[in-house]
Amino acid sequence: MSSVKDHPTIRRGDPSFMCTSSDIQATETIETAAAGEPRAAYTVTGMTCGHCVAAVTEEVGAVAGVRDVIVDLASGSLTFASDEPVSRDVVEAAVREAGYTLA
Repeated sequence: MSSVKDHPTIRRGDPSFMCTSSDIQATETIETAAAGEPRAAYTVTGMTCGHCVAAVTEEVGAVAGVRDVIVDLASGSLTFASDEPVSRDVVEAAVREAGYTLA
């Protein structure tokens, strides 16, 4: 899995990287689409910029079987489809790798 610290345009030590991971909480819903395709939705608060969105999108998208990752900055939503259900622990690890946490 790649990391924000390895991303060519996202550097934690860079003063222009204004994102913080404090106060970030998430709620989740998991549903199954009509075609039987597992889908998950989380609400992540605390994202402040496009780099936050890119980091979460990249890390969650790197999880095996995950596709169609959508992260919306305005609403804080994180949704994705997957071949098989993805455990909360796996999603949490990916989001943590991006520098955030799930509540």
